[in-house]
Amino acid sequence: MDTEQVTWKLVIYAPFFCALLWLVVAWAPQNILGLYTPRSQAAPALTPVPTAAQAYADADALVTPVTTQTQATVTSEVPQGTTTVTILVTASSTPPKEQSPYLAVTEGCGHAYSGDCVHMRSAPDTNASIVANLRKGVVLKIAEVVVANGRTWYNIAVDNNLHHPERVTSDWYVAADVVSSFYDPGETYRTPDPAPIKTIVVDRSEQMLYAYDEDVLFMSEHVSTGLELTPTPAGEFTIYKKTPSRYMQGPLPGISDQEYDLPGVPWNLYFTQDGAVIHGAYWHDKFGQPWSHGCVNLPLDSAKKLYEWATVGTKVIVQD
Repeated sequence: MDTEQVTWKLVIYAPFFCALLWLVVAWAPQNILGLYTPRSQAAPALTPVPTAAQAYADADALVTPVTTQTQATVTSEVPQGTTTVTILVTASSTPPKEQSPYLAVTEGCGHAYSGDCVHMRSAPDTNASIVANLRKGVVLKIAEVVVANGRTWYNIAVDNNLHHPERVTSDWYVAADVVSSFYDPGETYRTPDPAPIKTIVVDRSEQMLYAYDEDVLFMSEHVSTGLELTPTPAGEFTIYKKTPSRYMQGPLPGISDQEYDLPGVPWNLYFTQDGAVIHGAYWHDKFGQPWSHGCVNLPLDSAKKLYEWATVGTKVIVQD
């Protein structure tokens, strides 16, 4: 073969072979082979829990007593001024259905503020301002549970339809370790039974309450009915609503011009649409004499016992 002819062909074709070799070595692995390789996908963003209430709903539970926080928890960090608050949602494996969490002040100051009161504060912090000094017997509904600086707190739900909502100027928090917690169905309504077998008799002249299960006496207890200007209405009634806690305020137009502010009135049995209620009283010990604005006041232990016994539909007779 002619040497010059071979040399001429090498000169012409060599650059093409070099270019082809470069494509195979440098470009093909990242591009050609990549066409047949599955592409990785970014993990979907986690959806944050917007509020503690939503987390409660998702868990189908609201709170468990602080003494049994052994279940899984969901937490969310929320800035609160200079304090970081952790919203703590504890879901029980067998949460009570259609019930809400409440707290009860079982160890607090007396009706005249004697002893050590439980402080309700404007924020979950022992340095936050005191909103109220809670006396023994107060019952409040829990809105959510938070942990701040290592301490568990209950954020309190404020009643709707207050007579004087302007008095509530901040959030309410109570430290969980100074109160007890429990579940209750909460505000309960039901069509009255056509023939109730339970009857409550309130005798205004004796200042006594008698509760009967058919003909069997369940309870007899001294009470305080309404004062002369705000008497407890006489007649035959039916309990149409129950609630373990109620924020009561005065004055009440057309009923009383006295100013009062009583959060967490416990164990309420409503028997008139005008607001006459049988309930516990933590602010006095005058049972056996008139002392109320029209309600029937009971000692705390008896009020709880009656509340648990009575049903919506129980007959109430108020007489002299």
